[in-house]
Amino acid sequence: MLNKKQVRYCLDVFRDMFPDAECELKHSNPFELVIAVLLSAQCTDVLVNKVTRDLFQQYKTPEDYLAVSLEKLQQDIKSIGLYRNKAKNIRKLCQMLLDEYEGKVPNTREELMKLAGVGRKTANVVASVAFNEPAIAVDTHVERVAKRLAICRYKDSVLEVEQTLMKKVPIDEWSVTHHRMIFFGRYHCKAKNPNCPECPLLDLCREGQKRMKKVEKI
Repeated sequence: MLNKKQVRYCLDVFRDMFPDAECELKHSNPFELVIAVLLSAQCTDVLVNKVTRDLFQQYKTPEDYLAVSLEKLQQDIKSIGLYRNKAKNIRKLCQMLLDEYEGKVPNTREELMKLAGVGRKTANVVASVAFNEPAIAVDTHVERVAKRLAICRYKDSVLEVEQTLMKKVPIDEWSVTHHRMIFFGRYHCKAKNPNCPECPLLDLCREGQKRMKKVEKI
């Protein structure tokens, strides 16, 4: 496990590599962000943005999603994985917003997690991006990077990874660190073929060092 000084070094490297990292899901308000993040489960942001480009032109409010049939909404998002369940959750979410929140997206993680299809990661993203609340959303990229660099243990659950990062990262850096780690994992420390030879953190990364040794033996 990395010590405090080493974690600080990692955070500084993330900052230097991706100073402008931000949410890549295109949206113009909290409601659109909730829908976009819900759609992004097991799907790339690029594909979600293609779908929501037209979707957000058709549907502006929770009422709009409820005014069409489930089948119509499924067709509108059919190119996205798990589209049937996601369409059902979108309609349930919209109904809950109207019934319990006057059609507005709540701004706390606890309330967000009550909405259909919204888990802890989605709630953290929305709280952070839409409402500027300190949060670390652990997606596959954040989890992979945290474990490869031994910021967290490999056996840690997603929740444990989040809790560890919350302890090791200053609270005023939670949100921006979340985005920078996503960019680091998405564009540099990829699941397959990570860019170990040019990684500024190779000296701290045991997994990267093992990969490099394997390459040298070939």
